[in-house]
This record gives sequence, structure tokens and C-alpha cells, in this order.
Amino acid sequence: MTGTLVSFVGMAIGGRELSLELDTFQILFFRSLIGLIILCLVLLKKGWHLAKTRHFSLHLLRNISHFGGQFGWFYGIAHLPLSEVFAIEFTLPVWTAILATLILKEHMTLPRFFAVVFGIVGMFVILRPGMGVLNPISLIVLASAVCFGLSHTLTRRIVWFDHPITILFYMTLIQLPFGFFFSINDWNSVSFSMWPWLIIVGITALTAHYCMARAFAIADATIVVPLDFLRLPLI
Repeated sequence: MTGTLVSFVGMAIGGRELSLELDTFQILFFRSLIGLIILCLVLLKKGWHLAKTRHFSLHLLRNISHFGGQFGWFYGIAHLPLSEVFAIEFTLPVWTAILATLILKEHMTLPRFFAVVFGIVGMFVILRPGMGVLNPISLIVLASAVCFGLSHTLTRRIVWFDHPITILFYMTLIQLPFGFFFSINDWNSVSFSMWPWLIIVGITALTAHYCMARAFAIADATIVVPLDFLRLPLI
């Protein structure tokens, strides 16, 4: 999860810089394109057998949900302070805990419950309800947290069957055409100064999800996800 936290912070800073010139969907397209190229090189070395899965429907559902979450996240990063985006996103453990209990039949123990409660209390301290923070963009970020909650829950399910590299491969492969389709009407040329940030976003997107998948393979989602609260002081 330490690798996940560092990667998400790098991806957030890169996404913020890219939003100065590129549309959100175009950022998602290049994130998937760069990630897919890297993964194809990895699969050439480790073997293409890692690209095989018997659970494509789970991968498809996970990535539809994750794409929606990523759009809301990058859109929020472009229009809100990073600390506010991360604070709103910290409703994620609530949705993950609920969905993991319903879908994965995980037990909501008392320590896990209090970890979620204290995280949400911290979120409200940051948001200051009634002070004008909760605008439509904030609600988009909140909706993205629900999408991420479903994505994390399905990731926890998929790691029972597939390798983390398999999960990453289908993440980039499925989301690549989504990003291209939605960005084609507002396509902007990429300036030379933006390419380093695109590469950072592409790499950190892979390392974040690889580390998270490894963490989910070791521990329950209701243990792993509350550690994500450390992202706020880091950012």
C-alpha cells in the first residue's frame, strides 16, 4: 500500500499539470496507451499466458466502474484543490466496506468499523459542510468514489483467480477504446512539455494498481482501503 500511496500522489500531480492543456478523457486515453505498451513489454518477458483469463465479465465490469471513477477523479483534480479531491474521495472506504460485505461476504469487525468512522470524521473536518465546498464538481468526485468502491471490491474478487499483471493488462486494454471514443471530438495536440507528465501518469497508474492488487491478495478490502487515508497528508 505504500507503493500505491506514492503512485497515486504522483499520478494526481501529473494529472493536474496535464489538465492545463488536455481534456480529461484524452488524459485517460494516453494513460491506458502508455500502460498497455509497458505491459506488452512485460508480457513478452514473463509470458503471454498471464494475459489469459476465464473471468472476462468481471474484468469488464471492474473497468467500466473504474473508468467512471477515474474520469470523476481527474475531472476533480483539474477543478478543485488536490486536498479537497482526496478528502471527498475518502468516502471510498465506506462504499468498499458496504460492497465488500454484500458481494464478498467480508466481516465488518469493530476495529475496521472505527477505522472507517474516524476517516470519515477527518473528511468532514476538511470539507467543512455548509462552507460552500460541496459544489457540483464535488458531487462528481463523490460519485467517482462510489465507482472506485465497486472497482476495489471486484479487484479483491478477481485476485482470487488472476495475477495482478492480468488485471492491469485488461485494465489498459478495456479502457483504451473508452478514452479514445470520448476524447475524439475534443482532441488536442500534445506539446513536448506534456509528454513527461503523460509518462509519469502512465507508469504510476500501473504501479498504483499493481501494488493495490498485491495488497488485496494479502488482506481483506476493509483492511487495505482505510490505509489510503494517508494520501491526504502526503498530498
